[in-house]
Amino acid sequence: MKMSKLFFCVPMVLAFSACSTDGDLDISSGVGVNVTRSGCPIVAIPDGTGDVTIFDPVNSQDSRAIDITANITNLRSVCNPDGEQIYSEASFEVRARRANVSGARSITLPYFSTILQGGNTVVSKRLGEVTLNFADGEVRTSATAKASAFIDTNSARLPEEVVERLTKKRKAGDADAALDPLSDPAMRAAVLRSTFELLVGFQLTEDQLKYNATR
Repeated sequence: MKMSKLFFCVPMVLAFSACSTDGDLDISSGVGVNVTRSGCPIVAIPDGTGDVTIFDPVNSQDSRAIDITANITNLRSVCNPDGEQIYSEASFEVRARRANVSGARSITLPYFSTILQGGNTVVSKRLGEVTLNFADGEVRTSATAKASAFIDTNSARLPEEVVERLTKKRKAGDADAALDPLSDPAMRAAVLRSTFELLVGFQLTEDQLKYNATR
């Protein structure tokens, strides 16, 4: 089978997923928008995992007990879709702010990177750490970190019959001219199975997750 040359934006199960397309509207062919599909994963930060709040004392969640806050920003990715495995790497910045600026201080925060297939299947998960260093009297600091993953190229390919149906040229008046191929559950499932995401976020405790969800 050949690698599909079209990328179709499919609504994902996860609310934080994003999908972008580029290309020109092809009116004469009846296909619609022609875009390129590389097999590279969508890179995103899951809702509720892009920031963390640390309290002092740790068993308090009072705003007056906030010690350090940090968030992930400037998420970028590079990807090599060639070969038997697709290599994707995400780089990001962690920015932090502390309440007590007295003395130099270092803090290490754990983060995860997960490959998700089809919106709900975890293919792999890795843990990493990023260390933030505050100088004496410094309120804010930042550090950079990376996450990478490999994806099986065959798993990211659309079956040839699916590609042919999705790219079939239709003209006005044809019986299937007004039918969206992705309205077929089988077609939609095939596209979804070949869609991957590289998700990056803080590895939070249960209490930290609850705090982010309810604040």
